[in-house]
Formats: sequence, structure tokens, C-alpha cells
Amino acid sequence: MKNDLLLKALVGKPAERPPVWMMRQAGRYLPQYMKLREQYGFFERCQIPELACEITLQPVDIIGVDAAILFSDILVVPQAMGLEVQLIESKGPFLPDPIRTEADFQRLSIPDVHEKLQYVFDAIRLIKKELNDRVPLIGFAGAPWTILCYMVQGKGSKTFDEAKAFCYTRPQLAHQLLQTITDTTIAYLEAQVEAGADVIQIFDSWGGLLGPADFEAISLKYIRQIVNRLKDKVPVIIFAKGAWHALESMAATGAQGLGIDWCISPQTARSLAGNKVTLQGNFDPAKLLSPVAVIKKEVKEMLAAFGGERYIVNLGHGILPNVPVDHARVFVDTVKEWGNSGKNNTHFN
Repeated sequence: MKNDLLLKALVGKPAERPPVWMMRQAGRYLPQYMKLREQYGFFERCQIPELACEITLQPVDIIGVDAAILFSDILVVPQAMGLEVQLIESKGPFLPDPIRTEADFQRLSIPDVHEKLQYVFDAIRLIKKELNDRVPLIGFAGAPWTILCYMVQGKGSKTFDEAKAFCYTRPQLAHQLLQTITDTTIAYLEAQVEAGADVIQIFDSWGGLLGPADFEAISLKYIRQIVNRLKDKVPVIIFAKGAWHALESMAATGAQGLGIDWCISPQTARSLAGNKVTLQGNFDPAKLLSPVAVIKKEVKEMLAAFGGERYIVNLGHGILPNVPVDHARVFVDTVKEWGNSGKNNTHFN
């Protein structure tokens, strides 16, 4: 691997600087991506390996990030399980036949991932060929709780009240559903690794909607199963937005990395997570709309606060569609300049 900074950071090896990449870096803020969006539907972009490959590589070529992340969507898993998933531009996901009853649950299946999701693995193989070991490739999936949210609610939500009510009023059925999602996700991610993914990230976008006890019972219990199956094959990163209270428990899963959002300080995150796991984050994506000088200042302050060891520079959530490309590049370049300046290099030796 020509640039193995991400892999070094995840196993705690010394490096000249922290790696930097951005969640949702392949997509909506890039003009090159917008041209493809005008020509192809969202799931076409995911399901045509050549398109998924082109989109995955765009931020590596244009922004200069230290890792590629597969262009896909967490909702390909419920699709593979038999649910219809629509993605409505500017409105988000819509699942017209959500899971609410035992009869609904019986409509689902644990799919043969090589039959239903082969296009993802074909895309990974093509991406790896085109990357030619320039940077690592991150594969991913949604955490079972986050996937359940969409499968039960049927659409996006700020509260996912129907999904939570489903878990509280029909706990046995909810846990059956969570286990079915987990089993599918394990098979899916193992196949991503077989196809060539160097790192896996588990996105628990709605983990922060659960209190500590519920997060353990409804989310982390199932994430733990996934990590157990993967952690000895590739490094695994857990990103559970808003669930900072569980950093210690998440670190104990054996995951090599933990993503954090901007609502927790680096010092608090490190004290909770301990020193044996790599932290990733936690720049507020909205701050990329600031003047360039402010972005540079804030990024340097974030780097100093996290220190150099076991740290991956990233946003605290996905990049916003109205971020200027130059501002995204400044974010990345500031990290590279910080590493090359000689300042703080004591952290890396």
C-alpha cells in the first residue's frame, strides 16, 4: 500500500501524520458526481460497478484523501432481504411496505448475499484494481438498529418514534428482526472483505436516539456480533453518532476504531475510550462552510487536541452538499501540512 496511514493509525503504528478522509466524501458536493446524478438514478449508481467505482475514486483524485470509501448505501441490505427501497431526491429513503407485524416479518429472508449483492463485490474488485494500492478501501454497512429504524419507520425521521415503539411494544419480534439483519450484515461484510475491502466501518447513524441501557440491548449487542466476526480479518471502525456515553463499551468490542461526532471533546472521548483504540472525527461538517482561514485554524486546533497517536481526522458526520470543493480540499491539505511542518511530530515518533 503506497499510502497506508489509515491502516497504521488503526493498529497504533507510528506514522508521519494522522490520515484524513471524510464521511460521504464520494458524492453530492462534487460537480463530477452531480453530472452522473443527472444521468443515472441513485440505485443505478450503486448497482453499476463501473459507476460505483468512478464515484468512489473521485474524492481520492480530486480532494486527495488518504482512504477511499465504497460508494453504496446502507439500505441495500433491506433491499436484499426483500423490502422495496426507494430513494427520493431531496426527500430521502422511502420503504412503502415497512415491517410492523409478524406477517410483515415473515416476508423477509436472509439472502444469499452473492446472489443479491454481487454488484457490490464486483464494484469493490474494480475499485481495488483502479486504486492500484494508492490508498486503502473502506467497506461499510449500517448497524442493525439503524437498519431496523428504516425498515419499521418506512422513511427517514428525526426521532424514529415508530421504530422505538416497535422495540418497546413488540420486543420479541424486534429482536428477531435485529438478529436477521445482523446475520445478513455479517455475511455481507465478510463478502466485502473477501472482495478486497481493507477496513470496515459500521454506521449506527441513529444510535444516539437510544438511552444507555437501550443502546446496549438494542444496538451494541448486535454490533458486537459483527465486530467479533470481522475484527481478526480487517480493522473495524464503529461510528455510533450521539452514543458517546457508550465509548467504553464500544472500545471493549475489539473494534480498532471509534468515530465520534462534534458534541464531545477529544479529551472526554479519549478518557472514555482508553488508549487501545483509535479515535476518528470530529469536525462539525457545517464548519466547512466557514472562511478558509477559519477552517485551517479549527483543523489545527482539532489536531492539537487529539494529539497524534491513534487518531484519524474526519468529520463528525457526512459532508454537506453545499460545501465548496475548495473548502473540502483545505480541510485535507491542512492535515497534510500539519504533518509536514515538523510541528507536533513528537506525537508520531
